[in-house]
Amino acid sequence: MSILNILRYPDPRLHKVAQPVTRFDARLERLVADMAETMYDAPGVGLAASQVDVHEQLLIIDTSETKDALQVFINPEVLWASEEMQVYDEGCLSVPGVYDGVTRHAEVKVRALDLRGQPFEVEADGLLAVCIQHEMDHLLGKVFVDYLSPLKRNRIKSKMVKEMRGIEREAALRAQGRRF
Repeated sequence: MSILNILRYPDPRLHKVAQPVTRFDARLERLVADMAETMYDAPGVGLAASQVDVHEQLLIIDTSETKDALQVFINPEVLWASEEMQVYDEGCLSVPGVYDGVTRHAEVKVRALDLRGQPFEVEADGLLAVCIQHEMDHLLGKVFVDYLSPLKRNRIKSKMVKEMRGIEREAALRAQGRRF
């Protein structure tokens, strides 16, 4: 297993729409294992394949306190969503350090495939419902900041770009130091 690179907002690759998974093989199992290691290391409670630059309809979630209840959703689709909405303070591994309220359905029923390609359904509420909707948005090329006002979104974008420049500058200086 290995830690994968998580794309950071406003990377345009985060806005690519994921394609359905058609092959259930060792490569897919490895990807899920690597995504799980990446998510737990970050640390986070959910990760979509799109966030690690694999544009396939795959997401993983573990909302347990003990981090031992990994759920894998392949080609997920919402079958039903409640009319009741809730506001949840969301964050994202692709937008580190940023949290804001997003309105989502309070309950959802989702159908997906497991790692062997077998269908299953899940009814979710609370944090699990929020996570499922958040991660499914990634598969559609949406990031949670897309739900925020243009002013907030632009502030976040500027902050992320500035942080990335600082990280890149620091890496370049370290690289130059090793050459001499």
